[in-house]
Amino acid sequence: MLWAQPVGENDRLLTILTRANGLVRTFARGARNFRSPNVAATQQLAYSNFYIYMGRDSNSLNNSTPIRTFFGLHSDLNRLTLAQYFCELTGALAPEGEKAEEHLRLLLNAFHLLETGAHPPRIIKAALEMRMMALSGYMPDLVGCCKCGQYEPAAMAFQLREGNLICSSCAQPSATPRLRLSPGVLAALRHTIYAPAQKLFSFELSEAGQRELEQAAERYVTAQLERTFKTLDFYRRVAQA
Repeated sequence: MLWAQPVGENDRLLTILTRANGLVRTFARGARNFRSPNVAATQQLAYSNFYIYMGRDSNSLNNSTPIRTFFGLHSDLNRLTLAQYFCELTGALAPEGEKAEEHLRLLLNAFHLLETGAHPPRIIKAALEMRMMALSGYMPDLVGCCKCGQYEPAAMAFQLREGNLICSSCAQPSATPRLRLSPGVLAALRHTIYAPAQKLFSFELSEAGQRELEQAAERYVTAQLERTFKTLDFYRRVAQA
């Protein structure tokens, strides 16, 4: 469940990411009442089974059963706000009325790794951002320089608006935003796009490399979508506190 908007005294309007139909919005009547059987399943971040009546003008939740609530994320404000950003980003990119199994699997894996602390949050964040963008029609071309095709020149820059790479030999002065990448971070960025899904988060970087990768992925998202996210701004404030 990506998020819930309060409606009236006891109801919620849910935005749910589903395997078969992508983003689905549905009313959950009485779900804010602590006695409701739908309270646990309709919390943000909960992974649940939902039984929904699909109406012509609106949908209504009949019943729900929580599968996993990712309760551990609520005990750490940094990880919780990062998970909330993942929800907002997914809500902006996932399709409606179409299959979204890969989007859902990516999001659940990121929640699991955040909750368990299995990988550094910066790596989880960058990997989710880049793969979510790729799944949603914003796949960058990171194979080689967009001009000469070189795969590993001495210096390479990520052209954020074009979504490609350019080497120092081919680069000309330009107003387009570019971000120079160290070799290790370039390799990591390629991994987030081209690695098999089961190995997406399985790489390591130094602290400095993690910060560089995080900046590259985040700036790519905002340059391509031409917007920022309230939850990302809040996550930044929490992380800097």
